[in-house]
Amino acid sequence: MTAQTLTQTAVDTETLTGAEIVVRALVDQGVEVLFGYPGGAVLPIYDALFNEPRLQHVLVRHEQGATHAAEGYARSTGKPGVVLVTSGPGATNAVTGIVDALMDSIPLVVITGQVATHLIGTDAFQECDTIGITRSITKHNYLVKDPADLPRVMHEAFHIATSGRPGPVVIDIPKDVQFGRAAYQGPGEVVHAHSYRPRTQGDPARIAEAAQMIAGARRPILYTGGGVINAGPRAAALLREFAALTGAPVTSTLMGLGAFPASDDKWLGMLGMHGSFEANNAMHDCDVMVAIGARFDDRVTGKLDAFSPGSRKIHIDIDPSSISKNVRADIGIVGDAASVLEDMIAVWKARSLSCDAGALAEWWRQIEAWRARKSFRYAPSADSIKPQYAVERLYALTRDKDVYITTEVGQHQMWAAQFFHFDEPNRWMTSGGLGTMGYGLPAALGVQLAHPESLVIDIGGDASVQMT
Repeated sequence: MTAQTLTQTAVDTETLTGAEIVVRALVDQGVEVLFGYPGGAVLPIYDALFNEPRLQHVLVRHEQGATHAAEGYARSTGKPGVVLVTSGPGATNAVTGIVDALMDSIPLVVITGQVATHLIGTDAFQECDTIGITRSITKHNYLVKDPADLPRVMHEAFHIATSGRPGPVVIDIPKDVQFGRAAYQGPGEVVHAHSYRPRTQGDPARIAEAAQMIAGARRPILYTGGGVINAGPRAAALLREFAALTGAPVTSTLMGLGAFPASDDKWLGMLGMHGSFEANNAMHDCDVMVAIGARFDDRVTGKLDAFSPGSRKIHIDIDPSSISKNVRADIGIVGDAASVLEDMIAVWKARSLSCDAGALAEWWRQIEAWRARKSFRYAPSADSIKPQYAVERLYALTRDKDVYITTEVGQHQMWAAQFFHFDEPNRWMTSGGLGTMGYGLPAALGVQLAHPESLVIDIGGDASVQMT
């Protein structure tokens, strides 16, 4: 055997500690920044991080702040956010941010330390049942008891967090597993134990049926949500193209702001209990509603039996459990928003479809009458600065800058959504589904880490900003 063969064999059989496997996997997954707080149960991973210059660790002062910072990083980049915390209180402090990411479909990989395997179940110091606690608030979670499983689990976690409907994945790693040794495998070498294959392509027959229904509409509306943002910039571009082809007005949930430009004449503003008069009336009176990446949450629908009673509904979502979950869909299409919109546009063009021009013109006349009410107007004050005016001026003074906005939760959040306008996706970071006070400041830090040259602004209230 030659010296070269001996050397190659040594490389092939090289083993790493569990902690080194975690760090190597993060690098191979393209991670550049992670947020966390050290503790005894993750010290081996922190030791391994010290020797890896390609990873930047951001030290927070509370684990909830780490999860929100990772959310901000993820939402502004489209990449997964990564969190590293210790066992017990480290894991439980991260719970709120994990639920927040689940509710708003944000990809996170949260690595938690755990007591040594032989101590699990003994009420050891800083032990808690992290897997049991996080089972209902994650897309998936793992308790790794063998270092040989770590490469597969690490790479699988990133796949699950980022594909289909994004969300958080927790990896709980006992301390002795971090010290144990095993062979490392890269992303292309591991064999996944889970057959998770989310459907991204919509059913062609249903897409064609939906296109025909839209073409036959007299009062159509496009109702868009965070799923369009999650599907990437291409989905936002296709949404704009489809709106131009159909001539339909566009509204959005709180989470979908920026997917369609607020400067476009077809934009009706946000809908729901804090939405515009024109958006809510158009949703109520439409005859065909196209929901794209939205989940018909209670803040949008109000009383379900009174929600848009005369419309036929097309629901496009990558999560099959969302279709007809709250509101029955006449046509449900499971698939990625970008993929389905692309196919819908192709059908529309191939069949030379169009909406009734006269009916559409009458629909827009009605919408303009609602819009003329200027539902967000407010009386100016001579002796104080109203919050609405403050947000308006902030928008006016930053609209020519590379700006990202985060918010806390409360009335100021709604004023920000109403008076700060977004023409691009991934510029608006807010806690939607869970409504987590204290979200905005750590989220802004995460956004700034991702975009160091950009202007990042947290619009907050005094109660929220003190929380984390």
